[in-house]
Amino acid sequence: MRIGLLTDGGYPYATGESRLWCDRLVRGLSQHEFDLFALSRSAEQEAQGWVQLPAQVSRVRTASLWTADEDILGTHASKGLLARMVTGGGGRSYGRRERRRFTAYFTALATSVCTTGATGGEDDAAGASGGAGSGERSEDGRTGRRAAGAADAQFTDGLYGLAELAREHGGLPAALRSETAVRVLEAACRAPGTGRTVQTATVPDFLALARELDRVLRPLSLDWYDEESLGAVDLCHATSGGAAALPGLLAKRFFGVPLLVTEHGVQLRAHYLAAIDTSLSAPVRALLANFYGRLATEVYRQAAIVTPGNTHARRWQERCGAEREKLRTVHPGMESGRFTALGESGDSGPDDTLVWVGRIEPAKDLIALLHAFAEVRKSEPDARLRIIGAPAQGPEGATYLAHCRVLAAQLFPDEATDAHAVGDNPVSFEDIGGAEVPDLSEAYAAGGVVVLSSVVEGFPISLVEAMFCGRATVSTDVGAVVEVIGGTGLVVPPRNPRALADACLALLRDPERRARLGAAARARALELFTVEQNVAAFRGIYLELISHAPVRREADTVNADGEPRPFATPPEAHVQGPWTASGPAPAGAADRTARWAAEPRTVCAGARGAGGDDV
Repeated sequence: MRIGLLTDGGYPYATGESRLWCDRLVRGLSQHEFDLFALSRSAEQEAQGWVQLPAQVSRVRTASLWTADEDILGTHASKGLLARMVTGGGGRSYGRRERRRFTAYFTALATSVCTTGATGGEDDAAGASGGAGSGERSEDGRTGRRAAGAADAQFTDGLYGLAELAREHGGLPAALRSETAVRVLEAACRAPGTGRTVQTATVPDFLALARELDRVLRPLSLDWYDEESLGAVDLCHATSGGAAALPGLLAKRFFGVPLLVTEHGVQLRAHYLAAIDTSLSAPVRALLANFYGRLATEVYRQAAIVTPGNTHARRWQERCGAEREKLRTVHPGMESGRFTALGESGDSGPDDTLVWVGRIEPAKDLIALLHAFAEVRKSEPDARLRIIGAPAQGPEGATYLAHCRVLAAQLFPDEATDAHAVGDNPVSFEDIGGAEVPDLSEAYAAGGVVVLSSVVEGFPISLVEAMFCGRATVSTDVGAVVEVIGGTGLVVPPRNPRALADACLALLRDPERRARLGAAARARALELFTVEQNVAAFRGIYLELISHAPVRREADTVNADGEPRPFATPPEAHVQGPWTASGPAPAGAADRTARWAAEPRTVCAGARGAGGDDV
């Protein structure tokens, strides 16, 4: 079958864990043909180039979410970035009728975004609570859900109306930056029923919001929505929510192509975390949070199947309205081969050494780790801590590393912390690739206990790598850590150096326990977190989706060589009468998609995740 793979800031560009996951998936499903539709996030990302693509990637279309309007036309037109701009394309601006349509659609979208309670989650909770006053709260909850439902309908009307306008008349960026758009945003923010924070927005806030909406809605203006592009695929697979899923929504809207959404980290949560460090004002942050919340709700509503990478992401998706019967937990697959020698050696590691491996940044909370190690040294004076990794890109990572070095020098004033004299220091900061740590497996071999001290974590990749290596671990209870560990390591509360120190001491003093936990951790990782189990799960999901929702397009029955295209004309098309056991024969792909969504579905063969989730 032909898969439209939708990415945002990952594959085929040369950086990022999402790029690695996509590459493993595409190479593992060599029997399918992939069309890649990729959004890039920065000039630096594009400058690093693409990874070498396998033969089953037949076509790549790229678009930038970071360029200015004039750059789009001048620099990236050869990549098929935009079909036509509002002031470009056919060399004309919107006419009066198109301007009226834009105003109507954008007003609907802006009104929904300015409505408080983006996902209705608080209202649901209030309506479900009992006790004194529960009747009033239930009524308030029903009222809130009705309001949220009406706002969601406004959002979809506005979103798809803008998409149809962009497709018919050439792009949205100039219109989204226009005075009309700013006036619409101002009127929506001043309307009754908006939140107190939103009502304080000023003209600079409206301009900033228009700029941000232009960026996130830029996929609506691409030239991907025709019978030769997304209309030619059998299935769209969005590898994240947010902007990457927008082309999938439109492919389903315009051509009835079923949509599969995979989120290893929920985009809405990522937006909330990123908003903390942004320079945007409080009203703009609140409005963007509402926008992303409503977009997430629509993505989950339209997706045929949603595959969270862990139950932590799954809970977020359910909170945003994802139906449980659509959710299939599929853990991300990771390469285990390079850790085989260490994992099968049975060596539990040095009895006196803790090791931390990862990207050095504030979310990893190395400050708490250093304070915990100071407590460890009081009981075990010969203990050592090896911090192995590079700082995160940008000035923040370098600043945080410098701060950690200064703190280590203060906590251990009588001993140097020079990274180049590893043997004599209680704390060392090292990079992978040097003489002491030539590769990643050697990093995990350097310690008897692997420590994760994060305060924010999605799917803990370094923890899974330590499990492949057969290492005992001590981790903080954040993100998907408990789900990944599953009883094969020690877990303590975050931001608690005393608890972290006690757990580390317990394992350092007990080599037999470390060996037992390490063996159990390796067995669990090989069962749940390998590339093979991930590819097998998606192979089954792809076949299930296409068997329930075959896309039939007369214009796409043959390929470029004149040969019949698989699944272009499904076998059911030659059978008279209904295609399923009940109901009239479907009129088109959209009808078939709606029908199969209500039917019971089987789970592909594979392992079982934590909490009984199917993978």
